[in-house]
Amino acid sequence: MDFNDTPEEAAFRKEVRTWLEANAQPKEGASSRRARDADGAVAKAKEWQAKKADAGYAAITWPKEFGGRGGTPIQNVIYGQEESKFDVSANIFGIGLGMCIPTVLAHGTDGLKERYVQKALRGEEIWCQLFSEPSGGSDVAGLRTRAIKDGDTWTINGQKIWTTGAQYSDYGLLIARTNPEAAKHEGITAFIIDMKDPGVEVRPIKQASGGSEFNEVFFTDAKINDDHRLGEIGEGWRVAITTLMNERLSIGGGGATFDIKELMEIARNVEFEDGPAIKDGAVRERIADWYVQGQGLKYTRMRSLTALSRGERPGPENSIGKVVGGKRSQDMAFFGMELADQGGVLSDTEEGSPARAALETYLGMPGLRIAGGTDEILRNIIAERVLGLPADMRADKGIPFKDLPTGR
Repeated sequence: MDFNDTPEEAAFRKEVRTWLEANAQPKEGASSRRARDADGAVAKAKEWQAKKADAGYAAITWPKEFGGRGGTPIQNVIYGQEESKFDVSANIFGIGLGMCIPTVLAHGTDGLKERYVQKALRGEEIWCQLFSEPSGGSDVAGLRTRAIKDGDTWTINGQKIWTTGAQYSDYGLLIARTNPEAAKHEGITAFIIDMKDPGVEVRPIKQASGGSEFNEVFFTDAKINDDHRLGEIGEGWRVAITTLMNERLSIGGGGATFDIKELMEIARNVEFEDGPAIKDGAVRERIADWYVQGQGLKYTRMRSLTALSRGERPGPENSIGKVVGGKRSQDMAFFGMELADQGGVLSDTEEGSPARAALETYLGMPGLRIAGGTDEILRNIIAERVLGLPADMRADKGIPFKDLPTGR
């Protein structure tokens, strides 16, 4: 592994940092998970996104003909590292630009690309991902939302859940079952759906953290024109895999608003009977364990960055990072709450304070441990594709979806 920027990467980092210093304020304290729910957050995020697009930083790796910079993946990583140090709006465009629009670029017609890519890039339209369903659990291919074709129009009926940002999204990337006679993974088709269609109803889910970033979405005779289909009929699983690969890459190592620095600040300010908590041997041992884990995650991510820097495809490191990093963040946040005692469960602590970050991370991290693949799914991927262990038994292989038992 090479931990240093090449001369070209160092020059790009300096360019990015100079631009950010001229256009944004440095971040102070931990960021809040409720930022995207705050009044005016969407408008502020759109303003920042347009400014990034004008400067050529909105989609660094995209082709220039689609408004991108035609840059390298490592340049995209460098920009993300530098932007994370500044107090810019919560990234409500991450799902659209990181998952949905790359799928449109890979599977959409020229007409769809022309219609949607530029507007998403500039933040004029927001996207969400409509995959998970109440009856499917971690099995995305177990979806039951139906799409029935009549002429050039598809009628959609069903329900999705845990849809991030649906309440402010303009469009969604939807997968639905179009052939229940086919096997589970073969009877699915992907679409672009207008979230403002009269047949689409969004119901925000109030979370334990106090936020409402997740939603239920109900479809009642919602309409989609066939020219808004992505890929061929029945090939929606292939389209979905493109999206899921981008999703796991985008959240593989991040999501935490609480880390060692915040935990140590709490430990320095909490008094035990014999002095500050940071002086206690048991506390120091636990912080040291999490520090070592963090260094392991850091250098594992470095392998991905090294591969990107060389123009190679990263290996399975992002699945490993997500499995280890999610639990680590949640455990650290809980310990921070324990140290703060009764103050650790107060949601009205100062915005950006370590105690507030600990509480919000602890309550919000279970959602991130599900998003992009549950811990169990990712462990299976690591076991089967990295370690070469035998695959799980599958009782549904080759059986028409309509014949699968439902438990009813």
